Amino acid sequence: MSNKKVTVIAEAGVNHNGDIKLAFQLIDVAVNSGADYVKFQTFKASKLVSSLAKQAEYQKQNLGSGEQATQFEMLSKLEMPEEWHYLLKDYAEKKGIRFLSTGFDVESIDFLDRIGMDLFKIPSGEITNLPYLENIATKLKPVIISTGMSDMLDIANAINVFLQKGYNHEQITILHCNTEYPTPMEDVNLGAMNTIRKKFSVQVGYSDHTLGIEVPIAAVALGAIVIEKHFTLDRSLPGPDHKASLEPEELAQMVHAIRNIELAISGSGIKAPSKSEQKNIIAARKSIYLNKNLHQGHILTSEDFIMKRTGEGISPMRYKEIVGKKLLKNLLEGHQLNFSDFFEFKD
Repeated sequence: MSNKKVTVIAEAGVNHNGDIKLAFQLIDVAVNSGADYVKFQTFKASKLVSSLAKQAEYQKQNLGSGEQATQFEMLSKLEMPEEWHYLLKDYAEKKGIRFLSTGFDVESIDFLDRIGMDLFKIPSGEITNLPYLENIATKLKPVIISTGMSDMLDIANAINVFLQKGYNHEQITILHCNTEYPTPMEDVNLGAMNTIRKKFSVQVGYSDHTLGIEVPIAAVALGAIVIEKHFTLDRSLPGPDHKASLEPEELAQMVHAIRNIELAISGSGIKAPSKSEQKNIIAARKSIYLNKNLHQGHILTSEDFIMKRTGEGISPMRYKEIVGKKLLKNLLEGHQLNFSDFFEFKD
């Protein structure tokens, strides 16, 4: 297990609904949750989708039967103007959280680089976009790559783009992911995360689209060092991603649980009594007691013993050592035996 602090990315995405006031509120929620990054999405609809591209099935379901018939029409309303980035980044940094945005095209990546992103997050849909990957690789900044809809060959090809540009494995984090909103539990396949780590010798994490918070928490227990999770102000808001997002209290609960799991897996891995439990050893363990009155000279047998708390006397693990010993004095039922009560019997 890694002892690194888990990086939690609170994914606001397009849940601002084209309203900068909502975007500022989303940053506040991310700050209050304790997340490390608040992440948005940077794109121009005209560069991202064909004007005729149909909505994904989950988008249709989440939006309902509205008038947004194409992806282009939907995404055009969710673009973040460049000036928003400066305002939101400045606001986030003043609030003590790092600002991040996923760029979906080369021009967006160049813009995000200019405004000082400290890493690049590559979404699942771009993992097979070679020109896009090559452009990011020229920036020589750490990358986090989501792998929804991917197989191991897709992942290998993407990693190789960065290795060939001089990246080392420590600069690359691969997020196991399933691109269905929400992801059915039976499709999570969380074990694939560690398959990726073993195969490619990279850091791994998990980008979650399930409902609830238990799967990202489990991913941390399995060694994820990055968790990404969509959140919203209110799941009932209109938009393609709200219904598969956490509400503010849930996001805070998830981050709190992740921090607890970090502590729980941060030990040495050596099994030994912890500092906090050492004081309970005597109270919880047992010693050898007498279950009847016995007279001086009695030869001890196992039938004379009962194992009871507390544990400051002779350990029950040593009872065979005192079978056959002769008592030096009369002892009462309930007496906790000690080695001064007998001497070794000899014929």
